[in-house]
Amino acid sequence: MQVFWRKGYAGTTPQDLVDELGIGRGSLYATFGSKRELFDLALKRYRLQQGDMLTGIIDRPGPVKARLRAALQFIVEMNAADPDRRGCMAVNTAAELAGADPRAVLDVRDMFRRNQDAIEAVIAEGQRSGEVRRDIPTAALAAHLLTTGIGLQLLVKTVEDPLDLTAVVEAAIDTLSPAR
Repeated sequence: MQVFWRKGYAGTTPQDLVDELGIGRGSLYATFGSKRELFDLALKRYRLQQGDMLTGIIDRPGPVKARLRAALQFIVEMNAADPDRRGCMAVNTAAELAGADPRAVLDVRDMFRRNQDAIEAVIAEGQRSGEVRRDIPTAALAAHLLTTGIGLQLLVKTVEDPLDLTAVVEAAIDTLSPAR
């Protein structure tokens, strides 16, 4: 997963995988079948790990906006701590393979859908409690936060100080507030 995340699908050679796994080329193919099959497994593992981290943050007890803020801030801080600034493997995969690989697009879409559904459930909770505005549909607010998270994943790869993106997190969370 780390090699594909760092180099992308096209940039990863079978030799990179052999070196990373510490096995022979024949063992690589005997165990995983192909580079593509190993990539699918790596993307699935990434999807499960990242989805679990997101839901772990937003499913905590406490105010809805604080939980959603923590999830977006986690994206910034996690990426700021990565010296390689790899961003999100799913976002990278979408950028690299969209239009060329329908199966990869479906995998990434599944991850985005899972994350958006989790965000939507928390927003609905906030709408019921009055913490989150009700004049915009729950699905639209969830899509807005998912899009913000995806944008943060891309921006963190290029900004001088990723922690400067905290203002973006605050602006996104402010859009959830009910009108006064």
